[in-house]
Amino acid sequence: MRPPRVIAIDGAAGSGKSTLARGLARATRLAYVNTGLMYRALTVAALERRVDPDDEEALAELMKTLRFSLAGAAPPELSIEGSPSMALLTSPAVEATVSRISRHPEVRALMRDAQRTLGHAGAVMEGRDIASVVFPDAPVKIYLVADPEVRARRRAAERPGDRIDEALRARDAIDASVNAFEPQPDAVIIDTTGLDVEGTIAAALEVVRERLPEIAR
Repeated sequence: MRPPRVIAIDGAAGSGKSTLARGLARATRLAYVNTGLMYRALTVAALERRVDPDDEEALAELMKTLRFSLAGAAPPELSIEGSPSMALLTSPAVEATVSRISRHPEVRALMRDAQRTLGHAGAVMEGRDIASVVFPDAPVKIYLVADPEVRARRRAAERPGDRIDEALRARDAIDASVNAFEPQPDAVIIDTTGLDVEGTIAAALEVVRERLPEIAR
């Protein structure tokens, strides 16, 4: 069976995953799926319905009520039925809770199934376990790294007013305990510390042209 046309992008918060993934989706005309937003949508629902972030069974049942699809064009992107605003998805309350919710195996299994459905026809997907669990046979795996200070500046630009340095350290610690920051053996590591958006996309497109030439311009 031919491997799915999936470009899997991983890396720490603030390393440039979302910007790169959206840029690659436009360049390759593949759908763009930010899997982190799926976990954030579940977190919003849990907070609104006062579901305990440590109650795996209740969270799994809540997950079954969410509906994910692809919508729009150039490129299609993740659509969440009844989606909360981006401000709510990236709120401090969600930031502080999402890693607790995403650590549960049953929740991750349900998310994995939903993500495979979204990516089966091809997609640029960003997320912690896309390359290792969701699409381990993805032909293109890119892992972004960046200096912590650079990551903090980028996140501060996205979310002015937040206590970024402290939040990033806390998030990194929690994420590492759930799903360690380790690139897959066949992933290409790109250090974005000294790269602007265009430079990062150009570096990633070189990888795509080598590994998935039929979709790279």
